[in-house]
Amino acid sequence: MKAIVAHAAKDLRIEERETPTPGPGEVLIRMAAGGICGSDLHYYNHGGFGDVRLREPMILGHEVAGHVEAFGSEVNGLEVGQLVAVSPSRPCGACKFCQAGQQNHCLNMRFYGSAMPFPHIQGAFREYLVADAAQCADATGLSAGEAAMAEPLAVVLHAAKRAGDLMGKRVLVTGCGPIGMLAILVARAAGAMEIACTDIAPFTLQMARKIGADAALNVAENPDTLRPYAADKGHFDVLFECSGVAAALRAAIPAMRPGGVIMQLGLGGDMTLPVQAMTAKELELRGSFRFHAEFFTAVEMMRAGRLDVAPLITHSLPLEEAVTAFDLASDRSQTIKAQIAFG
Repeated sequence: MKAIVAHAAKDLRIEERETPTPGPGEVLIRMAAGGICGSDLHYYNHGGFGDVRLREPMILGHEVAGHVEAFGSEVNGLEVGQLVAVSPSRPCGACKFCQAGQQNHCLNMRFYGSAMPFPHIQGAFREYLVADAAQCADATGLSAGEAAMAEPLAVVLHAAKRAGDLMGKRVLVTGCGPIGMLAILVARAAGAMEIACTDIAPFTLQMARKIGADAALNVAENPDTLRPYAADKGHFDVLFECSGVAAALRAAIPAMRPGGVIMQLGLGGDMTLPVQAMTAKELELRGSFRFHAEFFTAVEMMRAGRLDVAPLITHSLPLEEAVTAFDLASDRSQTIKAQIAFG
């Protein structure tokens, strides 16, 4: 089978790997669609991010969906040909964090396409993948591309849960990449009264308006575009910071109301924070990292028609054009989510 393998920055290869065989409790999945994530782009463009670096060739990818090809013994509830979204989160279930219900902080996490541990955890951009049956969510009724959006949607659902009740709240989203776009959708579905967003790319801001943002503000054209929201100690109750850029966070602080919540989702390396301003406003900074049970919630919400992620899938290219797909995914002027079509 073919797999998409990163060797170093700008060194992406399509290589042959052995087709795996499922064991007890496992499922062989014929991959159909895989979304290119920000972390995949960091490996492709920079060879890693922060202290996390590629130290050996690694198959990329963790936003995937495919069809059940075969399964081992002790697997129930799945059928050959069934479309499933595959959760990349594989906690051990035994460590202190798993036992406390914090599986996203598992001490022995095996998350597809991660160079955090060594040897690296190989990813899911391959024609065939063996996964635990427990990782598979029934995606019947969705397209393969929509099903592959379950992973980034789960990231945002986890963040929204940590943000608390959004009903009637005023929400600001900084950074209109896929995670920021999904934050707009989730905030709207959760009852937010007003949603504004900021970005530097006209294309992404146009898409943000299309999917439900009340205001889409270009901070490249007007760095002071949030200034009106700073009157009377601020306007927004919740900030979803999805850019990982310190300047975006700094610009948002004056627009936050006292006692507001900052949900930090963007991972762009260490950031210098305006701590004095945050302290004076009694703002809460809350981190959000990955997800666990929210993956299955994401699939069910899409299947129920609660969230329409299809407009965010702007490009789908065949496996053979993986390098082109990664270059497109890096181009914010025309791409929200680029996916690999495996056949």
